[in-house]
Amino acid sequence: MKKYKHILKDREDAAKRLTEVIPMQKLKEENWKLVAVSRGGLELAHYIKGKHKNALDFLFSEAIKAPNNSECEIARVCESEEIVINEKLVSTFEIKYDYIYGEAHRKHEEKILSYVYQYRKGKPFASMYNQVVLLVDEGAETGLKFMTALKAVMAMKPKAVYIAVPVIPSDVLELLETFADNIFFLYEIDDYVETELYYEELNRVNEDKIEKILGEKE
Repeated sequence: MKKYKHILKDREDAAKRLTEVIPMQKLKEENWKLVAVSRGGLELAHYIKGKHKNALDFLFSEAIKAPNNSECEIARVCESEEIVINEKLVSTFEIKYDYIYGEAHRKHEEKILSYVYQYRKGKPFASMYNQVVLLVDEGAETGLKFMTALKAVMAMKPKAVYIAVPVIPSDVLELLETFADNIFFLYEIDDYVETELYYEELNRVNEDKIEKILGEKE
């Protein structure tokens, strides 16, 4: 664990290093669509995009927590109402699917739709049909954010879906490799703890910054 502590300075540093493993010329020539799957992922994607004209969007999603443990994420729902469930946890804690689907609907109506109106002025997530898509996040603890985004984007029949993430657990990498066309990463970590541990600085991305990034002209 100590081996990887503070291996990245901040999101800008992570982005610069990721651009060395992402084929940036192809990203530009093929007009890849960058899609962030978290607030931090949005800032990271913004740095990766730099001065390129590629479209950048945010696929909003919300965690569904276990009934008796607010720290335990058992599933995730996104704005297209795609749901990904951690079947192992649900089985272990004997959680009913009615609870998961009920919570998914509530989170979608109460939180996700408000994000869509606040940050995208009510516009739906853009179609990724026949596009090359790059999903971006600052880290991946359980893989649920990426899995939910993959499910939503792949339903739109894109040409290809790639993932860019600076740090990733070994088991999550193995899982995501099954679904993504390629994964660009800096560090694969066996005993992954939490994403913040691997950055010297990881400030929360506030509402103003989200609106500014998403409001920029392509």
